[in-house]
Amino acid sequence: MEIIDNDDLVQDIEASEDLTIPEVLPVLPVRDVVIFKNMLLPLFIGRTRSIKTIEESIAIYNKLLFVVSQNDPEIENPEPEKLYNTGTVSRILRILKLPDQKMKLLIQGVSTAKIDNYTVKNELLFAKIDILPDNNLDKVTLEIEATMRSVKALSTKILELRGELSEDISSILNSINEPGKLADLVASNLTLKLEEFQKILESSDSVTKLNLVNKYLTREVKLSSVQAKISDDVQKELSKTQRDYYLREHLRAIHKELGDFDEKFYEIDDYSKQIKKAKMPKEAEEEVNKQLKRLDLMQIDSSEATIIRTYIDYLLEIPWSKSTKDFFDINYSKKILDKEHYGLEKIKDRILEYLSVKKLNPKMKGPILCFVGPPGVGKTSLGKAISKAIKRKFVRISLGGINDEAEIRGHRRTYIGAMPGRIIQGIIQAKTNNPVFMMDEIDKLGSDFRGDPSSALLEVLDPEQNFEFYDHYLNIKYDLSKVIFIMTANIVDNIPQALHDRMEIINLSGYTDEEKINIANNFLIPRELKETGLLRRKIKITSNALLQIINEYTLEAGVRCLQREINTIFRKIARKIAEKKKGPFNITKSNLHLYLGVRKYYPELEQDKSEIGVSIGLAWTQSGGEPLYVEALIVQGKGELVLTGQIGEVMQESAKTAVTYTRANFCKTKKENQKLDNSDIHIHVPACAIPKDGPSAGIAIACAIVSILTKKPVNKDVAMTGEISLRGKVLPVGGLKEKSLGALRAGVKTVIIPKKNEKDLQEIPIKIRKQIKYIIVEHMDEVLKHTLL
Repeated sequence: MEIIDNDDLVQDIEASEDLTIPEVLPVLPVRDVVIFKNMLLPLFIGRTRSIKTIEESIAIYNKLLFVVSQNDPEIENPEPEKLYNTGTVSRILRILKLPDQKMKLLIQGVSTAKIDNYTVKNELLFAKIDILPDNNLDKVTLEIEATMRSVKALSTKILELRGELSEDISSILNSINEPGKLADLVASNLTLKLEEFQKILESSDSVTKLNLVNKYLTREVKLSSVQAKISDDVQKELSKTQRDYYLREHLRAIHKELGDFDEKFYEIDDYSKQIKKAKMPKEAEEEVNKQLKRLDLMQIDSSEATIIRTYIDYLLEIPWSKSTKDFFDINYSKKILDKEHYGLEKIKDRILEYLSVKKLNPKMKGPILCFVGPPGVGKTSLGKAISKAIKRKFVRISLGGINDEAEIRGHRRTYIGAMPGRIIQGIIQAKTNNPVFMMDEIDKLGSDFRGDPSSALLEVLDPEQNFEFYDHYLNIKYDLSKVIFIMTANIVDNIPQALHDRMEIINLSGYTDEEKINIANNFLIPRELKETGLLRRKIKITSNALLQIINEYTLEAGVRCLQREINTIFRKIARKIAEKKKGPFNITKSNLHLYLGVRKYYPELEQDKSEIGVSIGLAWTQSGGEPLYVEALIVQGKGELVLTGQIGEVMQESAKTAVTYTRANFCKTKKENQKLDNSDIHIHVPACAIPKDGPSAGIAIACAIVSILTKKPVNKDVAMTGEISLRGKVLPVGGLKEKSLGALRAGVKTVIIPKKNEKDLQEIPIKIRKQIKYIIVEHMDEVLKHTLL
């Protein structure tokens, strides 16, 4: 053997003629491989102990070593108990030293041997071995010959299935006549588990070894046949697809040459052009191209193709990158808001503040505003005015009565008739990704077995989440952060708390009579004249007539019914003109009944004079503030408290508190208490058909009871609102502005309010405060001082 320098890295080891095998040889453990006799095998050696074993073999043991497999390949330096008991004496034919200090060996199996015992020397493992005899047969029987032929045939079949059969390999197989040698050769080229290789190696004689190889070969042939069939089927399918594509392209070329119209080709081509123009985000573009490829492989009239076509159409209709350029001229916006709406200064200021911030920081996320107020005060039209002021598109959807979550998030595409939710449909309708999006009646959302729409809106109305809004139909994210969302509601209490937290609540109270007259003259009358085709110069409605319509023909905080009554007047005038009657037509207080008929609304209890036991409270309703007349009477009975007029639980508790306070402070003698014990106190609130609730009528009830006990009338020109405690303290209430407007509509100019509500007077317009005298009180004694005559 010639040893080459390290520079050459390769050492060629010539085969030695002396193959005398020592009783003790160095052991080389290997992973996941078994070496058979006469088998050539390349090995990569990296373990330090294995490299030293190779060096020991070359230096002392004439290039011979004992190669044995580990039964656990995970162990780095296996002990003797982790090695199989049977291995192969092998000789090293060639060594290649690698740059990373590792070695590549070419070894050849010499003989199979069994280990007697192990010894350790210089940290290397040595084994005393017994060579297993070859057991060459003197005569090959017919059975053995048949087994050998079977092995050769099966080997040839496997090679055919793998495409590796050649004439040289066939010659080698046919030239082998020894069962053991044939078994070793075939076994060394099979793909088996380590345990199966080891079982063949440990076989006691060549016939047993050949039968084992024949058994494993039969199994491998079956596996190779199945594998070949699968590969063939896949190849055929691929070939068919390629053939169809090739023919389809030829067909298109033929149609193009003949001038015929290929509907599907032009449809796919048109979709491709639209996708490029749409400027979609990467995720959306990948999805639409994927669906387009599916559509191209389908029949044009199939049901699945129709579903995909509809989906692609929706994706192309969505304005992914189309935005309306904002117009941030604050003075112009203020003029538009003033032109479209009378009053509402607080709301207008909030909108102008938003526009100012947006002008300074264009990347600011859109706000979530919620306009809360009675019907007819202009919540919806205010949203239109905002879009007009900043020159954005306006979209409106109504949420009233929606019970299905899919109305918000859309339906899954697996359902028949599936479509996107109302949010995405509204964006498609606007054709821009930054419209003013109004959702009406958010307080009237429902929920049932189909889901909770209000929960689906949480993602839409959260600026921290809506930049990745997922619609079930699209199944890809869409950015809603550029949209200005505006909600409307009549009652804030009906809005779910989670939604309430995400919105900025802006309250719109009702209008005063003076404001309604201005709105009628500046907005309603011109609009209705245009709608009915009448000329302005022929018609005149006096302010007194408008005031009478407001007080006697409408009962509202807004102006919707007022508009309807004005329209009724103009329709009747239109008929007179059609009947060739000449104008001009002047509508005054004296002839108003000729157009609108008799008055529709009367106060529940008109008072010409102050009476004992009748006080005026103030209530808040969905239609705004209303006067609440409270009647009290003491009659002979059993000391019970009788409450009538559809009074709710909270108001009943206020009445009980008022009675207790009155008895404690105005029935101090035993005789007076006995008289009340033998009497019933009856409290009645007129308008029995209308439910009433809340604590704010507490001082009005107490005032009526005290009036009965002291036989002093209550001033009919004073209204009051406030909750009463057992010790007579007057506690704060809500809706002060609406209640003030209700007092004005009832003709009451003096209102008693709690001390803690004094701060709320700043929210009431100066015009209202000038018309009403507010009396600030902290205790019931002060209330009685200003009310009892």
